[in-house]
Amino acid sequence: MDIQLLPIHWVYLVFIGFILTFLIKRRDTTMICVVGIFALGLLATETLSGSVSGVFNSFIYATKELMGTIMIISIIVAMSRVLIRTGINETMVAPLTHFLRTPALAFWGIGIIMMVTSWFFWPSPGVALIGAVLLPVAVRVGLPALGAAMAMNLFGHGIALSGDYIIQGAPKLTADAAGLPVTAVMEASVPLVIVMGLVTTVTAFWMMRRDIKNGTWRDGLVTSGNGDKDSLLSSEQDAKSNLSSKMRKTLAVIIPILFALDVVAMFVLNLQGGDATALVGGTAVFILIGVTLLAHRSQGLEQTTSYLIEGFVFGFKVFGPVIPIAAFFYLGDAAFTDLFGKILPAGSHGIVNDLGVALAGVVPLNGAVGAVTLTVVGAITGLDGSGFSGISLAGSIAQLFATAIGSGAAVLTALGQVAAIWVGGGTLIPWALIPAAAICGVSPFELARRNLLPVLIGLAVTTIVAMFLV
Repeated sequence: MDIQLLPIHWVYLVFIGFILTFLIKRRDTTMICVVGIFALGLLATETLSGSVSGVFNSFIYATKELMGTIMIISIIVAMSRVLIRTGINETMVAPLTHFLRTPALAFWGIGIIMMVTSWFFWPSPGVALIGAVLLPVAVRVGLPALGAAMAMNLFGHGIALSGDYIIQGAPKLTADAAGLPVTAVMEASVPLVIVMGLVTTVTAFWMMRRDIKNGTWRDGLVTSGNGDKDSLLSSEQDAKSNLSSKMRKTLAVIIPILFALDVVAMFVLNLQGGDATALVGGTAVFILIGVTLLAHRSQGLEQTTSYLIEGFVFGFKVFGPVIPIAAFFYLGDAAFTDLFGKILPAGSHGIVNDLGVALAGVVPLNGAVGAVTLTVVGAITGLDGSGFSGISLAGSIAQLFATAIGSGAAVLTALGQVAAIWVGGGTLIPWALIPAAAICGVSPFELARRNLLPVLIGLAVTTIVAMFLV
């Protein structure tokens, strides 16, 4: 059915163009999104007060939509802080160091451990959870520090974060923007994440071995590497708890079992989306409280609050730039009617859907064009170094193309998510690589240079695979 496009539709499309342009130039897009919300509100309400109020209300709307994601990440980070400072994290991964006997085993071992850890703790806390223990072991068996950083980076900020199957922060953002169930995006992302992960990590490992053999490998060490690492870890050293060695070992066994039981419960009880996230979050809260009370004893009540504050500060620091951007893209769907009333034409299913229907009539689209476009858009949105600030855009554009093509919404959405997070989540943009680079004492720019070709090859292969899945 043909939908009459209003000035609102064209203004929305123009601002998407502005946002993409600013992202390409590596400029922040928050102000552009705010101006876009204001412009849409002005056209919808035809009043200055209504458009100004619309900016604030759109922030509220986006915050409500994102609150579950912000909350789970904050709690997970809070829990990771107490595990680091009590030394439980060291005990948890210590047995695994016996298996890292060669550079190859160290690379793949660190990567797999990082991936599994990142599924539950997210990558940045995961780097701190395992880096301090596994890095010295890896270097001892001949894996360069830069190789260890690559492994942690590609498996954590790449594979684990692009799928995000446990915490489900990334698929929630893209699914909401695309108007799809979270489970649909997660299922569609599985083959893409596998292909992207295998191609990228195998290529990176092969290039590393080749360069070491040819003598062209650069370690990328920075002179202050050890000092930086020590400064990152000093807080945990200063905060060593009163836990006995036996108690740390006991907790190091119990905590993974609790999360494993969560995974079992997800399958047995068919918990998905918000229910699955809530189960992990609730478990993390009880682990946080229990460990804090055991570790800090008489100061346990106060320290519990302190850890929660650290987690919430981290969560809102990460998502602060995301809220205004998400607010703009939510207006492309149901948020517009909720905030400004029934302004769109009869039969409209939202601004993005309307544009998709119109686009289908004027541009010959197919799965190949859609896949390439979503990869490019996802990569561009990741140029700000966040990975998350632009995946709402990827979801919206995936919805637009899928409407025009008539299928493939989940695959295109997942492809945009994978591209955005691999580029901006911490594998290519230097300022997003700082956690892994700092813990390994290497230059983030050298780490980004080592990752560049493997990630680009991975994106190309993954895009081709997506063409056949759309």
